[in-house]
Amino acid sequence: MTKVATPIVFLVLFLVAGCSTQDKNTTIFKVSFTKELSEQAQDGRLLLMLAKNDKAEPRFQINDGLTTQLVFGIDVEGMQPGQEITINDENAFGFPIQSVNNIPAGDYFVQALINRYETFHLKTGHTVKLPPDQGEGQQWHSKPGNFYSKPVKISLKKEGETIKVMMDQKISEVKDPTDSKYIRHIKIQSKMLTEFWGKPMFLGAHILLPEGFDEHPEAKYPLMIFHGHFPTDFGGFSTEPPPSNMDTTDYSSRFDIYGYNKFQKQEAYNFYKQWTSKNFPRFIVIEIQHANPYYDDSYAVNSANLGPYGDAIMKELLPEIESKFRGIGEGWARFTYGGSTGGWEALAVQMFYPDDFNGCFAACPDPIDFRAYCQVDLYKDKNAFWYDSDFKKLPRPAHRNYLGHLQNTMEETNHYELALGTKSRSGQQWDIWEAVYSPQGEDGYPKRIFNKETGDIDPAVAQYWKENYDLRYILERDWKTLGPKLEGKIHIYCGDMDNYYLNNAVYLMEDFLKKTETPFYKGEVDYGDRAEHCWNGDHENPNYVSRLRYNTMYLPKILKRIQESAPAGADVMSWKY
Repeated sequence: MTKVATPIVFLVLFLVAGCSTQDKNTTIFKVSFTKELSEQAQDGRLLLMLAKNDKAEPRFQINDGLTTQLVFGIDVEGMQPGQEITINDENAFGFPIQSVNNIPAGDYFVQALINRYETFHLKTGHTVKLPPDQGEGQQWHSKPGNFYSKPVKISLKKEGETIKVMMDQKISEVKDPTDSKYIRHIKIQSKMLTEFWGKPMFLGAHILLPEGFDEHPEAKYPLMIFHGHFPTDFGGFSTEPPPSNMDTTDYSSRFDIYGYNKFQKQEAYNFYKQWTSKNFPRFIVIEIQHANPYYDDSYAVNSANLGPYGDAIMKELLPEIESKFRGIGEGWARFTYGGSTGGWEALAVQMFYPDDFNGCFAACPDPIDFRAYCQVDLYKDKNAFWYDSDFKKLPRPAHRNYLGHLQNTMEETNHYELALGTKSRSGQQWDIWEAVYSPQGEDGYPKRIFNKETGDIDPAVAQYWKENYDLRYILERDWKTLGPKLEGKIHIYCGDMDNYYLNNAVYLMEDFLKKTETPFYKGEVDYGDRAEHCWNGDHENPNYVSRLRYNTMYLPKILKRIQESAPAGADVMSWKY
C-alpha cells in the first residue's frame, strides 16, 4: 500500500447569510478517499463516526450499549477517488441519534470508514453486493482492505458547518496462524459454496490434536466440533504459562473482575497440562471457520441466502479433516457442543444430521423456539419493538444483566444494525438470523422478518422461519421419525437470567421434551440460578471460569455415551493409550 500524508479534515464555516444554501443550523459532512488507496470506484456502506473521547478510535467505540458513540451510515455505489459524498440529515441513518442535525454542539473526534462491498452473481440468478470476509471474521471496523481516516478532533458549533473528511488509510491483511505440534490448520475451497456464490468460497478449521498423535499412527480418534463465532486460531490452549509479571490491572466489566486476561492465559495453560496428562482421553477437537458475506458464522445449516453451508461442512470439510487427521469418521464417534450461536448450531446439526452425531451439548443457545424469539412471539405479536397495547407504548427490552438492568431495547439494537448496513448487511446478530432463516427476496437479499425501522412483523416470513428453522417446532412436528435417532443425544443448558432472554425459548423446548414418548428423549435440560449468558451447565464455578472449559466439561458424558452406544466391533481402543 502506498503511504500517504496524514489525514485531511477541513472545517468550513458558513456564517454570513447568503454564502450558502444550507440552513443556518444544518450540519453537512463530506467524505472522500484518495486515489492512492484505489483508482477504482467503490461500492459499500460509508460510515461517519463521532466520539466524545479518545479512549479508542471512534470505529472501535460503536456498539448498541450504553457506551456507544455516534455512527451515521449511507450506501454508496460507484464512489470515485476524490469524489465528495455528502452525509446529511436527508440521506444518512444514524445511531443512537438518527439525524446528523441533532448532533449536540461540542468537541468530537471524527472518523470515516467504508465497508467495501463486492458483487456476487448467485446461483439463484440474483446479483447482490456484500462485504466478503477477508480473514478477519466479518468485523467491519477491522476488515482488511476497508478504507478509513485517522481520528481528528473537531469543534462542532452548529452554525451551518460543512466538515470534510478524507479517507487515506487502508486496513492491512490478516496473517494466517501457523501450525504447531498440537494445533494444525486446514482450508479448502468448497465446490458447493463456490457454485452458490459464483466465486471461490472457502471453509477452514483449527484442529487440536491429541497427545501422542504422531507417535501412534495406528490410532483413529473420535471427533468433537466446538461450534461458535469465527476463531482466528484455536482458542483457550497454550503450551506456555502467562508471565509472572503480566499486568493484572485490566478490568472486565462483564464479570466485574480485574486481571481477567492473565486468568484466561492461565486457564489455557491448565488446559494444555490436562490435555497432555496420562489419563486424559485422546480425541480431536475442531473449531470451524465459516465466515461469509453476511456474518462471522454461517450457523452451519443450509440457507436460501447463505447457501448450503450445512452440507458443505458435513460432506466436504469433515471428510477432509477426518481423512487427513485420522478421525474415525462415523456418527457414533462425533459429538458437538458450543454456546450462544454455537449452542444453536450444536442442536441444529444434531437434528438436521441426526445419524452423523452421537450427542450435542447446547449452552445458552440462540432462540430455539420462535414463540420466544428473545422477547418476541413471531407468530402472535404484531410488532417486534413494542408490546401490544391500545394506549401505552412500552418498548421490548433486548439486553439485561442478572438484576434486570437494561442495556438496550429491541428498537435500539435494530436501529444500530440499520446504521451499519441495509438489506441485512450490518454483519450483526439480528441481521444474520434474518439472512440464515429467511427466504430470498426478489432483489436477492433476505426478506425482512420485521420492518427494521418500525418493527412490524411479516407473518408470511415468520411462517417460513417456523417450517424451516424453529427447532422446537421441527422436533415436535417430526418426532415420530427424529425421536428414535435423537434418543439420549440432546443436552441443553441456560442461565435463568440470560442477558438476551434466551432461557424463555429453552423453557418452551423443555416443555415439549418432557412430554416426548416413543421414545422419551432421555437427554438433559438444566438452568443456572441467576446465571447470565453464556452459562453451560457448571453449577460449581462462576461463568467467567466455566466459559473457558467447554472442551473438558462435557467429557464424562461423552465417554459414557460412547460406552453405551458404540456399535459392535467399533474402534473404542486404538485412541485409548
